[in-house]
Formats: sequence, structure tokens, C-alpha cells
Amino acid sequence: MSNGQWVSSSMPYLTPHPTGRPDAWSAEAAAQGRRGSQRIVHAGEVPAPPVVAGLLELPAGEPVVVRRRIMFLDGQPNELTDTYYPAGIARGTRLAGTAKIPGGAVTLLAGLGHVGAVVREDVTARMPTREEAEALHTTPDEPVLQLTRVTLDGRERPIQVDVMTMPAHRQRLHYEIRIG
Repeated sequence: MSNGQWVSSSMPYLTPHPTGRPDAWSAEAAAQGRRGSQRIVHAGEVPAPPVVAGLLELPAGEPVVVRRRIMFLDGQPNELTDTYYPAGIARGTRLAGTAKIPGGAVTLLAGLGHVGAVVREDVTARMPTREEAEALHTTPDEPVLQLTRVTLDGRERPIQVDVMTMPAHRQRLHYEIRIG
């Protein structure tokens, strides 16, 4: 943690974990001496929003499975996370339900034969919607960061899209990139 901000790295969320370990969010928070939890507010099939459809290389409105969560840090809402999967991958699996997934979604995907090999992330800053400000316990004039991540398999087929919205003043994103 730095200056009261949450410092987050993408790496813990990209690799499968043994099912006996805590989820990546709880483990990352614990490593920083904090308490991380989450609440799944919705899971199931929805028509793909245009941006998500484009990232998943699907026609707009095609059914996808979404898991909508509120991530809490020390009991306070810290991030809104919507994770989308092609219905052909996630339909009928635990990804389409609201129960916790042992080892996390990345572990379940790997067990289904879908392992991430390439990740692309885009981060933008914007003003929150009224609903986002309420859910994150911020005011409408406090900017948010939106991180959009697409995970592709070894054949460069998209298998997952994450759209994360977080209060900008409480965040610091950390990237470590190995070259070669």
C-alpha cells in the first residue's frame, strides 16, 4: 500500500491456482495486510454489450455469460468487476452461477481446456455513472479508472473479458513486464 492507495497487479488473476488456496483477490489483499472479499451480484447469460462482443469477436447481442461482482477491501467497496465469457465456454458451468469457484475462474477455465496465453489491458479514466458512484461509495465528481482486459488462448481466441471500475483516488496499478 502506498499513501492509503490500493496497489494492484494483474498477474495473480491470470494464472490457475490450486483449489485449496484462497481466491486471488483475498490472497493479494492478505499479502498487503488487508482483508479482501467479494460479493457476486449477478451471474448468467446476457446479450453481449457492443464493446464486449467486439473483444470476444462475437456479433453484438450474442449471448455471453457474465459474473458481476463487487470487490471489497477492508469491508469497503473497492472495485466493480464484470467478467464475460463466450456462452460456448461458460454455459452450464460454475461460471454461470453465483457460488464461489474453488481455485477461481481461471482455474476452472484451465480445467475446461481454456488457458490464457496473451492478455491485453486498456486503462481509461472517466467520470462514474450515478450507479457506479453509489456502489463504490464515492461522489459523482470523483473520477474512476476503468480497466478492460481481454484474455486470449494459445491460438489467440478470446476466452474472457473483464471490465473493472474503481475509484481513481484509491488505486495504483502496478505492471511488471518481462522483455524477451
